[in-house]
Amino acid sequence: MNELIIITGASLLGIGLGVLVTFLYIKKANEQKANSIVKDAEAEAEVIKKDKILQAKEKFLQLKAEHEKVITEKNQVVLMSENRIKQKEQSLSQKQEQVQRKDAELDTLRQNLTHQLELVNNKQLEVDKFHRRQVEQLETLSGLKAEEAKAQLIESLKAEAKTDAMSHIKDIVEEAKISANKEAKKVVIQTIQRVATEHAIENSVSVFNIENDEIKGRIIGREGRNIRALEAATGIEIIVDDTPEAIILSGFDPVRREIARLSLHQLVTDGRIHPARIEEVVEKVKKQIEEEIIEIGKRTAIDLGIHGLHPELIRMVGRMKYRSSYGQNLLQHSREVANLCATMAAELGLNVKVAKRAGLLHDIGKVPDDSPEVPHAILGMQLAEKYKEKPEVCNAIGAHHDEIEMTSLISPIVQVCDAISGARPGARREVVEQYIKRLKDLEALALSYPGVDKTYAIQAGRELRVLVSSDKVTDKDAETLSFDISQRIQTEMTYPGQVKVTVIRETRAVNFAK
Repeated sequence: MNELIIITGASLLGIGLGVLVTFLYIKKANEQKANSIVKDAEAEAEVIKKDKILQAKEKFLQLKAEHEKVITEKNQVVLMSENRIKQKEQSLSQKQEQVQRKDAELDTLRQNLTHQLELVNNKQLEVDKFHRRQVEQLETLSGLKAEEAKAQLIESLKAEAKTDAMSHIKDIVEEAKISANKEAKKVVIQTIQRVATEHAIENSVSVFNIENDEIKGRIIGREGRNIRALEAATGIEIIVDDTPEAIILSGFDPVRREIARLSLHQLVTDGRIHPARIEEVVEKVKKQIEEEIIEIGKRTAIDLGIHGLHPELIRMVGRMKYRSSYGQNLLQHSREVANLCATMAAELGLNVKVAKRAGLLHDIGKVPDDSPEVPHAILGMQLAEKYKEKPEVCNAIGAHHDEIEMTSLISPIVQVCDAISGARPGARREVVEQYIKRLKDLEALALSYPGVDKTYAIQAGRELRVLVSSDKVTDKDAETLSFDISQRIQTEMTYPGQVKVTVIRETRAVNFAK
């Protein structure tokens, strides 16, 4: 047992010694290996260090060479700049010497000029004295003072200048007419030819035809109550006289006359005519007319291709059918102006839709019943602005009678087309008294000028012939007189179309053989 323990102990001791020896051997081997690695690393680091030092030296030498090169170039630039500065200094020195010489020459010249000015002043004093003596001699010989002679000369020169100016103006106007009238007439004539409409003169009365005169008594009613009720409901004067099979409806408002005519037609057709029935029928007809007015406005806008009109403007366009201007139907006139404007705008390359819209709406100021005391053009412009029409359309409406200034090319087109439509033969009629008064005013205006003997308004007031005295008015004065009269007519009078002013001057030599 003890032997076993001894053997076991010896074995363990042997194993321990073996492990210790092995550990010591391995440690020594590792130390040698580590020393070898360190030596190799130190040798490699030394090589790398030498390489880096060589690279640094090469880089330093390269940078040094570049720096020396830059310094050399800068030195060359500095030298060149110094040379230029030296050259400029030499040039400035030469210029300074030249300036000094010029100053000396100028001083000499200034002294000479001062001496010459003194001589000139002396001569001027002598000339003034001589001139005054001559003026005094001329005043003595002519009996006029210098100021009076100057005034006479100025007046004669003004008259001569005015004559020359009028001649020059006439030449310019004629030249402008030759160049501009062709195109203008071409556009206007083409426009008129392409838009042809019929004209019908409207009156302030309507005639209601009946089958027999017995119906007149029924319309009048007992003690006239039916006719009074009808007049009160419609606002139209109903004239029942001896005219066979006809009753006359008189009133300035075409809408009211149409309401009265349709009401009479329904009452006579129905046979029941009494005050209550009359009021019922008149109210019913008024509603029908209002619906018809709106339908006419819509149909007119569709026919002309105008879209987006405010409903109130459409109603006003419809009411134009029952309005007239100098006997010309307002709706027909407005449609014609719209078509004329569209054609003329197309010829001139302008906006056709805006021109047509402005042409249709240019007279809406005549439609409202409760119109204030303002021109219809201004009222129409205000209505168009109220219902959000374009500024060009509003300006064309307000300016078509020159109440406001024109701000777009559409405005003069509307004005011209309005004049074309209204000035056509048979398109309009005037009250005889107004027509005669206009012709008399036209003749009186021309007769107010000195030297005018007689005046005649011919061609329905479209031409004014002025006969002047040949001993009081010269040919040049006749041209001036024609221009002055035309300008005064244009600014002071209202007339359709244009007025041609012709001044006639003739010399007659009369003798008798006895």
